[in-house]
Amino acid sequence: MNWISNYVRPKINSLFSRREVPENLWTKCGECGTMLFHRELSDNLNVCTQCDHHMAISPRARLEGLFDGGIFVEVDVPKPILDPLRFRDQKKYPDRLKAAQKKTGEAEAMLVAEGEIGRTGIVAACQDFSFMGGSMGMYVGNAVIAAAQRSVELQRPLILFSAAGGARMQEGILSLMQMPRTTIAVQMLKEANLPYIVVLTHPTTGGVTASYAMLGDVQIAEPNALICFAGQRVIEQTIREKLPEGFQRAEYLLDHGMLDRVTHRTKMRDELIKIIRILQNKSPAIMGDLPKPTPEEKLIKKSKPT
Repeated sequence: MNWISNYVRPKINSLFSRREVPENLWTKCGECGTMLFHRELSDNLNVCTQCDHHMAISPRARLEGLFDGGIFVEVDVPKPILDPLRFRDQKKYPDRLKAAQKKTGEAEAMLVAEGEIGRTGIVAACQDFSFMGGSMGMYVGNAVIAAAQRSVELQRPLILFSAAGGARMQEGILSLMQMPRTTIAVQMLKEANLPYIVVLTHPTTGGVTASYAMLGDVQIAEPNALICFAGQRVIEQTIREKLPEGFQRAEYLLDHGMLDRVTHRTKMRDELIKIIRILQNKSPAIMGDLPKPTPEEKLIKKSKPT
């Protein structure tokens, strides 16, 4: 028995062998196929650094990138009756909710929070497509109403990030009733003369598009976001015509007057700060963490020789 070959060499190889890399350290871009390191991707707000493809981002991560210092306070949302129709398909509705909660770590499909962006107070509502397709149920309706009420209470603008596949079929007509409820919530903001800005993300479809997602004072979308009521295939089968390329994508809708802007996710925060300060007749925000100069400091600066 050769102890060098059978013992020493395997021991040395085990010491210098490469360790297996955990799978969650890398994410493959669905558009260009580039493997992206998780920290690099997170720092870029889940936008591919190679092709600028906007990947899905959780509401919590989005709000952390939106608010100053990533600090915000969640707004309480009234919880509706669980499974009012006792709906069941392949699974019971409560079981589907529990699975979605476990998958996302969130209670429901919309997160409402308050805080500051550019030292300007706002209320924000963010929809989560990974929670049952971001479907609009009674909770989402309650969340939009709670966000509007909090905005009126604090006299702050409301910014809503939409992402949904439409109404929640497990709640039937109760889900469709959220369309007029949320429309009334938006009207509350208009009567209070408060800005309501909607950021449409991929995808925003169905009853959400037919209600609060298209009622903003300013309509912004992320690049290449799918925004529609009915799908392209359904429309083509109905009108029996081939639709143009890029139909229902953000850039197409911008060209045809349905959107005001298409803004890159990494530039969205600065864009929103400018818009809400303009709508509130406020002076431009001071970028960075430095405090606003006092009148005395301005006089000293002006008095210095050039």
